[in-house]
Amino acid sequence: MALFSHDTKVEALGRASLFEGLSKTELGELAKRSEDLDYDTGRVFCTQGEVGSDFFVIMEGEAEVTRDGTKVADYGPGDFFGEVALIEDVPRNATVTATSPVRCFIVHRGSFTKLLDEQPEVDRKVMRALAKRLVAASNDPVL
Repeated sequence: MALFSHDTKVEALGRASLFEGLSKTELGELAKRSEDLDYDTGRVFCTQGEVGSDFFVIMEGEAEVTRDGTKVADYGPGDFFGEVALIEDVPRNATVTATSPVRCFIVHRGSFTKLLDEQPEVDRKVMRALAKRLVAASNDPVL
């Protein structure tokens, strides 16, 4: 059952830095491939150290982010996490747990990969966004 409108999803996806270069049409294609979900309080979205494959966008409710058992952030409506899991099998760097009932939507890696296969221009835009993030996060003086 759809919880969120197509336009609401497009707007939310457009805020994620990984998708910053995508057009509204491309964001719309990604939104069509998402799944709406409800999570109860206490439900764990992802666990630090486990490999993930989903990208999450919280639309209603709150979640807590912990790293090594220490709270590092609170997430709420409009917050998102898990972009790297769409690209590569790497361990999650934090645990995210619902602290209230949460309504969200997710994009599964399989759906995202299929979009990249069908629209190679999206792949190039995502790679550019990743390169920008790498440079911004790096202390490497030769990047």
